[in-house]
Amino acid sequence: MFKSIKTSVVALILVSSAIIAHAQKKIAEGTITYGLSYKLTEEQKAAMGGQEPPAELKVKFNNGLTKIEMEQGPALIGIVSDNNEKTGLLLIDVPVAQKQFAVKQTKADIEKAMGAIPKYSDFKATGEKQTIGGFSAEKYSYKDDKGATLELWATKDIELPNVGSQNYFPGLTAFPVKYTLVQRGVETTTTLKSVVEGKVGAISKEVPTGYEVVTMEDLAKMQGGGE
Repeated sequence: MFKSIKTSVVALILVSSAIIAHAQKKIAEGTITYGLSYKLTEEQKAAMGGQEPPAELKVKFNNGLTKIEMEQGPALIGIVSDNNEKTGLLLIDVPVAQKQFAVKQTKADIEKAMGAIPKYSDFKATGEKQTIGGFSAEKYSYKDDKGATLELWATKDIELPNVGSQNYFPGLTAFPVKYTLVQRGVETTTTLKSVVEGKVGAISKEVPTGYEVVTMEDLAKMQGGGE
């Protein structure tokens, strides 16, 4: 019943939603839209049950809280993150099965997930510039923990509240607008499409009424044990 709800896709989304800024225009509340592209092997495509991962992602933010809402197969998925407390809440609603599940993510859970992500450092602006997502962006080079040199694009035009990517790019004093990460073997390129300032309402960290609280391991078993 739940084989189409893949934890690999959920993990991928969690990584792709991460952003931070240290810049000029301050925006405390609004919506960020990203475009996502992937390099998938045939095995990875098969593991997703023939479904396409999302090509676009909208992230609502209100100070340090973010919320993602999306459809994945028969399920409606919500991901709430408290980037100040480093905790989260995953909500899965399967209307056809009349089932609703919630997975609470503690600070230890988040730290465990972050432990699998390479450590990046030595960020250097290259001077090469272009416009991405309506902002003036500059290319930066940086290194991973194996010494490989990588590149990303970032802007100093805006400043957002703590909504995440300093966890991935510590030391980068700009807002990433195009970057590539590998999570669980899936290479994903995230490109900013827009940042819209505006009220998104309160983002709640509480489990909604009617949701059954389960663990990520319970969820994997419902999927047939797959990742």
